[in-house]
Amino acid sequence: MEGEPSVEASSGRKMTFPDQDLLRGLCGEQNAHLKILEEKVGVSANIRGNTVTLRGGQWEVDLAEAVLGQLYEVLKSKYPVFKNDVDYAIRVLSGNRAADLKKVFKDQILISSNKKLIGPRTINQKEYIDSIRKFDIVFGIGPAGTGKTYLAMAMAISALTRKEVNRLVLARPAVEAGERLGFLPGDLYEKVNPYLRPLYDALHDMMSYESASRLINQGAIEVAPLAFMRGRTLNDSFVILDEAQNATSEQMKMFLTRLGFSSKAVITGDVTQTDLPDGKVSGLIEAVQLLKGIEGIKFVYFTRDDVVRHPLVQEVIDAYERREKSKRPIGV
Repeated sequence: MEGEPSVEASSGRKMTFPDQDLLRGLCGEQNAHLKILEEKVGVSANIRGNTVTLRGGQWEVDLAEAVLGQLYEVLKSKYPVFKNDVDYAIRVLSGNRAADLKKVFKDQILISSNKKLIGPRTINQKEYIDSIRKFDIVFGIGPAGTGKTYLAMAMAISALTRKEVNRLVLARPAVEAGERLGFLPGDLYEKVNPYLRPLYDALHDMMSYESASRLINQGAIEVAPLAFMRGRTLNDSFVILDEAQNATSEQMKMFLTRLGFSSKAVITGDVTQTDLPDGKVSGLIEAVQLLKGIEGIKFVYFTRDDVVRHPLVQEVIDAYERREKSKRPIGV
């Protein structure tokens, strides 16, 4: 088929790519993507003209061929490929050669009038945004850096921009908002604002400061501590609860029962990272146990393979997971 890479196996596995510009994007700057392929898969990858020659074991060469072939299709669909994408493609296709990466990368979320687009970069992220479209209550559970809050925020802003909802409410538990809050300087807003800063950061990353400020002043976007949700009914709203592992059992019940007509809620958190005092049950952990199986509620779980931050974040997660499994005190 015209425009498709061709494969020849006589002297190594040779893949010929018709489009030189796309091939440059596939190989990366100074062939950085090919170097990742060599390191992670265990093949040699040499480029000459518009042909990449792969050498190594049968399984390794098959995997490398699948990675390059699928990422080339992504590039043909006019979506860029980054180093993390190469690493992710290797991890996914090594376990599931039938996975369709182009289907993941092509799903884009229009989040503002300036045509800014955000999209999933992993299969679980794709399932997550599909679930948000389909279900009214979605839990996104997993480690830091997996895009749980960021993608939920993108979906919320997109819904607000398209007038599918009238209001966006972003909430976060203020874990220290008991006795210690009184010792912080300033008025109530200044006391709780540090807990909400990550939500403002994500919001301003997707919208101009002026647009976000205008919508906040109009009441279309609200960023508030979880405790401020008590006693309210949220109709025609897209509500996000971030860091939900730090919500108590009572707070989680309170939050989930705020949902009104034509509204949607996304709850994000990492059940391994609760900051609640000893003896306090995490509302997120309890919700997983109580609500699983209820029709209309969806749980999406992320793993270290979904981390889209700096590659070292994956190594950090792995190191702490190994420590947890060993059950040994630090320093022993």
